[in-house]
Amino acid sequence: MKPTMEILTKLRENSKKQKEEIFTKLFRYLLRSDIYFVAYQHLYSNKGADTKGIDDDTADGFSEESISKIIESLRKETYQPKPVRRIYIKKSNGKMRPLGLPTFTDKIVQEVIRMILEAIYEPIFSEYSHGFRQGRSCHTALAQLKHEFIGTSWFVEGDIKGCFDNINHNVLIKIINKKFKDARMVKLIQKFLKAGYIEDWNYHNTYSGCPQGGILSPILANIYLNELDQFIKKMKKSFDKRTPYKTTPEYTAIQQKRRNISRKISRREQGEERSLLIEEYKNLTKKMYQIPAKLCDDKKIKYIRYADDFLIAVNGNRKDCEWIKSQLTDFIYKDLKMELSQEKTLITHSSNYARFLGYDVRVRRNQQIKPWKNAKQRTMNHTVELLIPYHDKIEKFLFQKGVVTQRKDTGKMEPCKRNALIGITDLEIVDTYNAELRGICNYYSLASNYRNLNYFSYLMEYSCLKTLTAKHRTKISKIRDKYRIGAKKWGVPYETKAGIKRRQLTKFNEIASKKCEEVIPKETWIHGYTMTTLEDRLKTRKCELCGNTNSGRYEIHHVNKVKNLKGKKPWEKIMIAKKRKTMVVCHECHQKIHHGF
Repeated sequence: MKPTMEILTKLRENSKKQKEEIFTKLFRYLLRSDIYFVAYQHLYSNKGADTKGIDDDTADGFSEESISKIIESLRKETYQPKPVRRIYIKKSNGKMRPLGLPTFTDKIVQEVIRMILEAIYEPIFSEYSHGFRQGRSCHTALAQLKHEFIGTSWFVEGDIKGCFDNINHNVLIKIINKKFKDARMVKLIQKFLKAGYIEDWNYHNTYSGCPQGGILSPILANIYLNELDQFIKKMKKSFDKRTPYKTTPEYTAIQQKRRNISRKISRREQGEERSLLIEEYKNLTKKMYQIPAKLCDDKKIKYIRYADDFLIAVNGNRKDCEWIKSQLTDFIYKDLKMELSQEKTLITHSSNYARFLGYDVRVRRNQQIKPWKNAKQRTMNHTVELLIPYHDKIEKFLFQKGVVTQRKDTGKMEPCKRNALIGITDLEIVDTYNAELRGICNYYSLASNYRNLNYFSYLMEYSCLKTLTAKHRTKISKIRDKYRIGAKKWGVPYETKAGIKRRQLTKFNEIASKKCEEVIPKETWIHGYTMTTLEDRLKTRKCELCGNTNSGRYEIHHVNKVKNLKGKKPWEKIMIAKKRKTMVVCHECHQKIHHGF
């Protein structure tokens, strides 16, 4: 019998090749014991593995008998998910977010269902969807935004009211039935949706929504919101209107004048008249760089979504944005049975700031001229700029954590001690500040104004020192002397098997990772560590890039050094992941590689 994970890999490949295919008989994979061991491996190392639901069921004590009981109850269709235990966590805006904590057995079953759903749906999800997907993150969404939103005129900031709490179960099941026909699988998913929750020892039914905190919730939310992705894709096809590249009349007129003056200069000898012509030529050049070169009369939509947050870039006018907003309102209300917040769904000109994933986003209007290849161009003009909203995010964080206080006389921030940390060890204090500092700096590493975090780093360091000072009832200078490393650095010592080491407070400019996560193709995860010879790989007659098995010719693509690959193109990413200088590809892919694939 084939391993279930191998079958799921085949399902994923089929879904990728035939995106309109409808799958059947998926429930039988829930009756295989090997997939439950994989699910357990995914869950047991998580912090939440020992978090209890409404009973004492956790990762501890899990066995083959547990799997047998689950499979038997699923086979008889008597399996009934238990209600989740509801807790609340505080959001950044002060509101409370409800979380549902399932029992561990329910987590295992949910994880198995998630793996099956992911194998089917992951290949058909939109490339502009980045939330809750393997190999994707906020950084990949922001990097794609920065690359694709160049030159846009307007932003439409999307906000769906209580998205996760208002997912309509009937609509979700209808969407799922489009992709696979398996009554038992659908019935089991419905059971999880209708399981209810326990709050303050009282049971409550669930009539809508996917409880945040469950294993299934992210994949189900993506399946639901994929309908929005597909709607915007269709709207884009009808809206987009490409026009031939044309220069503006003003720019063309100045270009012609410059050419005429250039010819006159070449005919004149050195003298006052030639100097005046040169001066006029320079003035025209300055003027030319101050006006738009391209006649921007084409229309275009670009789109990025992370979970329920989405941003649409529009090349057009404000009326076009109003039309897009009205179309979204109707679709979300009629088809998704949810509501688009009219107050929070903002239409913003791209020269102003739009807020997306905690960053301020705008399109530069910068006329600065820089050398580019063999010419001079306005290289920064119309490029996307990501900025840290320092007041809304960084200062708010500092005040919430009690890192700073505000002086009454000047209103400036001043680092202060954190009484809540005085009771822990010196090493734990430094570790706490390190975790917070690295988290902020890593997240905002894509920002153009990243160096503004220098002051944030300074405030965190002195707040840490003041906390240590309050703990030991001494002065900052004595704390520095006690933990001094060299002339300027300091760190708390701790013992390891290798000897004494010191934990230093990280500086903002010492954050090593400033690269966003790459979206690694699934082929890389599957074939990344095979060790077959070139001969065997060629005889397999399968392209390691596209998976084609029907090509007339297969070739070896070779590179000099793997370290020279930049990882920007798909074939580079795969070779870097495999750590190989060779890759078997079909003739068609080989041609594409050498011609800009």
